[in-house]
Amino acid sequence: MARSKRYTAASKKVDEKKLYTLEEAVARVKDGASAKFNESVDIAIRLGVDPKKADQAVRGTVALPHGIGKAVRVLVIAKPPKDEEAKAAGADHAGFQDYLTKIQQGWADIDVIIATPDVMGELGKLGKVLGPRGLMPNPKSGTVTADVAKAVKEVKAGKIEFRVDKAGIVHAQVGKADFDAAKLVDNINAFLGTVMRIKPASSKGQYVKSICLSSTMGPGVHVDRTAAGAH
Repeated sequence: MARSKRYTAASKKVDEKKLYTLEEAVARVKDGASAKFNESVDIAIRLGVDPKKADQAVRGTVALPHGIGKAVRVLVIAKPPKDEEAKAAGADHAGFQDYLTKIQQGWADIDVIIATPDVMGELGKLGKVLGPRGLMPNPKSGTVTADVAKAVKEVKAGKIEFRVDKAGIVHAQVGKADFDAAKLVDNINAFLGTVMRIKPASSKGQYVKSICLSSTMGPGVHVDRTAAGAH
């Protein structure tokens, strides 16, 4: 696979066989993010779980202390007066039937959907549309709730949702390349701490297999999981 000169130059600054401390890894990711746009910083954690088993399907939410560096577009599916509460709390869109129709017609200019429990019967019918996009609200992630104002404020403040994929890997955006290194470290520690806290009781052996940080266009940097407090 052909690589750009910029990527190749960034790769030379990273030892693929070395496990870096979190602080070292963040520094190298920031140094390697040389695209003309502000690259995202992402984390990938390979877990020692079997995602096919329901009791090992790791998923959760975490409020990153410094957010992810982008405005999150929030849609709240709710009937009056909850739709007005959502708008007052900062939701980008809020309503009921009109938005169900828009979604059914292919509209998807949103990042998160929050819904009240009473509309889930209707919204659930759009599962085939929303599920593959990761937009279906879920009580476990706090996106199905009667307290829509609180949920909107949390998402806008930097609360993100994550779930393990079929390969046993959890992916998440933890900030932007122009963040101060200390803020990226704070966000990553918050994310790692949450993943560690929700370790399934049925998971045996080594829970965190590996941790890798990268920017959108940069090389992966492997983190020493023990130095990062992950076991």
